[in-house]
Amino acid sequence: MPAPRAQGAVTVSVFAQRFSATRRGARLARRLATHRLDLWRLPYGSPASDTVTLVVAELAANAVLHGRVPGRDFELRLTYDRTAGLVRVEVSDTHPGHPELPEPAVRLSADTGSGRGLLLVEAVADRWGVVGRTGPGKTVWAECAVFIPCNPRPVKT
Repeated sequence: MPAPRAQGAVTVSVFAQRFSATRRGARLARRLATHRLDLWRLPYGSPASDTVTLVVAELAANAVLHGRVPGRDFELRLTYDRTAGLVRVEVSDTHPGHPELPEPAVRLSADTGSGRGLLLVEAVADRWGVVGRTGPGKTVWAECAVFIPCNPRPVKT
């Protein structure tokens, strides 16, 4: 019988879930993301949790409001790389349109009803972008640097 291999610490954790493209689905995505971050030792109410939760909320809301295709869900994927101190948020939907930031003049207008979600994402995330995906639609992603504890406790994956 071979000797058991020593297992190193898990440095990358992933959470992925599909949600209905409804306001309720967007709210559930935000709540489950916050819960998952807490399990990953990024506690509720911490700056890291608040930042990532805001990004999830905005991208999920956009998937529901602008990326909704009747009968299709959206997907949330979180990847936490402890070594890099980075959480990547990906929200995929089946709508072919790609989001864009509003023009600078529109950004300052209080009358605009859309586009502010991406402005918030741009303000709090370190990077963000849009890529195509297998099948119809696109994935909007954002990366957020997070605090890395000096002596992290074991993490559930």
